[in-house]
Amino acid sequence: MSDIKIGFVTCVRIGLSCMDAIYKSGGSLSMAITLNDDQAVKKSGRVYLDKFCKSHGIPLVKSKNVNDQVIIDAIKSSELDWLFIIGWSQIALPLLLKAPSKGVLGAHPTLLPIGRGRAAIPWAILKDLKETGVTLFKLDNGVDTGPIAIQKIIEIKSGCTAEDLYQEVDIKHVEIIKEAIPLLLNDNLLFKDQNDNDATIWSGRSPEDGEIDLQGSVYEAERLVRAITHPYPGAFVHKDGIKVVIWKAVVADDSFEGQALTFPDGALGLIDFDEYPDN
Repeated sequence: MSDIKIGFVTCVRIGLSCMDAIYKSGGSLSMAITLNDDQAVKKSGRVYLDKFCKSHGIPLVKSKNVNDQVIIDAIKSSELDWLFIIGWSQIALPLLLKAPSKGVLGAHPTLLPIGRGRAAIPWAILKDLKETGVTLFKLDNGVDTGPIAIQKIIEIKSGCTAEDLYQEVDIKHVEIIKEAIPLLLNDNLLFKDQNDNDATIWSGRSPEDGEIDLQGSVYEAERLVRAITHPYPGAFVHKDGIKVVIWKAVVADDSFEGQALTFPDGALGLIDFDEYPDN
């Protein structure tokens, strides 16, 4: 039986799936960390770990911030070797990174060093990439800059939506965990430094970035709709005092029946959308 002690930080569905994968891979958790119950209640994929932790006898610590001293003390008290942080928006500060004896592991939904930064799923579609992936890496003081352990490639098929890609990212996270845990337990997980010369940085996005440019290309508009549909806020347009939020659309031909937006190079047929009065 391995004496490697592992902890896990998450507050979203993919993290809980990874926790389950740890147990299915022959591992276990010495502790779990999550947000207070009243935090991030509207966050996409928000989950609560209480039931899972109780069923597996995992001590669960809740805190406003993962860098709080109570978390640092709990990690040291548990004598963790490794800490996973997955599906978490707070940046791990140096004291947290040093708390587990061997380090902190994170997962990023790109093929690092490509796509360091934010909004990885929307950007992969907006940039019309043919493939992306998920990277397991060791966190350092940079942003997505640490050495890589495992990568899984995801093919981005024609017509792929954010929801499609989100599901594929979830699947690859679980695959990575199942591959990593036996290696961790045997102290055989190897790392390779990232090549900074190949790095790209993707900026964060706000809901306002979803506004469709009616003077632009219909093909760019259709891609924007796919890139920020559920679980994201959605692409939108203001029209006759109405805000139209579009969840699904197609580049329309003459046979399309229904509402459409007109562009210099074509029309966008609206399939699934909501309308709200402009404020």
